Amino acid sequence: MTATNQVLVVAEHDHVSIRTATLNTVAAALQCGAEVHVLVAGHEAEGAAKAAAAIAGIARVLHADAPHLANGLAENCAAQVVALATGYSHILFPATSAGKNVAPRVAALLDVAQVSEIVRVVSPDTFQRPIYAGNALVTVQSSDPLKVLTVRVTGFDAVAAEDGAARIDKVEPVADSGLSAFIERVVAKNDRPELGDAQIVVSGGRALGSSEKFAEVLTPLADKLGAALGASRAAVDAGLAPNDWQVGQTGKIVAPQLYVACGISGAIQHLAGMKDSKVIVAINKDPEAPIFSIADYGLHADLFDAVPQLVDAL
Repeated sequence: MTATNQVLVVAEHDHVSIRTATLNTVAAALQCGAEVHVLVAGHEAEGAAKAAAAIAGIARVLHADAPHLANGLAENCAAQVVALATGYSHILFPATSAGKNVAPRVAALLDVAQVSEIVRVVSPDTFQRPIYAGNALVTVQSSDPLKVLTVRVTGFDAVAAEDGAARIDKVEPVADSGLSAFIERVVAKNDRPELGDAQIVVSGGRALGSSEKFAEVLTPLADKLGAALGASRAAVDAGLAPNDWQVGQTGKIVAPQLYVACGISGAIQHLAGMKDSKVIVAINKDPEAPIFSIADYGLHADLFDAVPQLVDAL
């Protein structure tokens, strides 16, 4: 196997399991080269390394273990990736908050141009990515010997998480850069599916009027459907929903099997975050709302009447 056929995917994990975004990224990596390796950098993350080895299509797992890699500090993670970069033609990251924090550092340290949020691999050196809030696709060809890519996970179907049998190799961890320190992690506890991974999403807009109405009207529907809750930027800016519920160009990019938009007009920046959903249902009392132009099913109605009726029908 020549070096030009080897691709490295930088995994996202919780030290025990691999996050779904990594499976989508592996799908893109398999289209870039003939042999795909996965880097699991962390501390006492043997469980994540074993989970990575089980991913379909993976040939090798590189496991870097050190206390200073435990919390995903971008400076240390980037240094670890760069230390292993020799021999690879592509390095891929999920285009998540963590991936977008590390990838630019890796590209800068390697003195190459990053290609961001690819949604299609045309050939090993040519990729498609969205521009203008997803209203157009641009084809980008990279002449860099090593290509650093972030992958918009909604653009690729996840590979199987359990069909592989890759070997796991321990690699030498880099030294702590000392450039940053982990202070604290505050985790919001939520019994619902993670918004980025959910198969069903119920989202609300500013029309709900208050956080109390948000909970009163949308929560029962989400409970019935087993859905994650989302919100438009306008709803988040108005304090109706927390920041991590925001769907859109400046929030999370989602592509569930079912997306239910309640009282969301359909601003371009919101559509950019959910237009790849398999089935889109829009409920809005404005018949001219842009959301109806992309919805598979549209209901022209007051959400305060329609949503409780829908809950009762379910």
